[in-house]
Amino acid sequence: QFVCSLSSDDCHTHQSPINIWTKMALYDPFLKPLKIQYDPTTSRKIVNLGHCFNVEFDDTSDMSVLSDGPLNSRYRLRQFHFHWGSSDKDGSEHVIDGNVYPAELHIVYWNSQKYESFEEAAKHPDGLAVIGVLLKIGEANPVLQTIIEHLDDVKTKGKEHSFTKYNLARLLPNDLDYWTYHGSLTTEPYFECVTWIVLQRFSRPKFAYMNRSASYSREACASILVPVFL
Repeated sequence: QFVCSLSSDDCHTHQSPINIWTKMALYDPFLKPLKIQYDPTTSRKIVNLGHCFNVEFDDTSDMSVLSDGPLNSRYRLRQFHFHWGSSDKDGSEHVIDGNVYPAELHIVYWNSQKYESFEEAAKHPDGLAVIGVLLKIGEANPVLQTIIEHLDDVKTKGKEHSFTKYNLARLLPNDLDYWTYHGSLTTEPYFECVTWIVLQRFSRPKFAYMNRSASYSREACASILVPVFL
């Protein structure tokens, strides 16, 4: 796994993202299939964080949860967001066999079976789980268009807008085979609290509106070309 070289205070031995070399990945027969439960009624709002936008969910109950796979607990859905770049060749955070993809979806969960809150969970090695899904450029798709249309409602930092009854399952591929590793947040304070689950298949909908999305990102982030949040 990637060892950060910025400073000894901020960087450790399990930093994310990483370059996944598929031929070096080890098959573990004891890993279970992912068990994902989404309730569209738990989606609440879209929020401009200044460097990125989040779609946030009601995480006060176990209505939208992730379990099994590499996990030993039940994890509650908190939010999802996208990473993209200034071109179609530098958007994804994770790299597969040296290949960077146009965009990456991150679906963020926290260990609600063991901890009382997201903030508390983020302090522990088994606190968070994130599903990473790579996206390609393609034709217009209504699943993503629904999100893109709401970006005009949250053009400035701190703005938020109602975003309800969104079926997140429609962003996932049919095949949920995955790579997994223990890693970190990709922004400060770089806590090594994340079980990463990177899907081996691309998202079903493709990122058709990357140009408009990138424009929004630059407006919201000033000089930041690649929005990063976890």
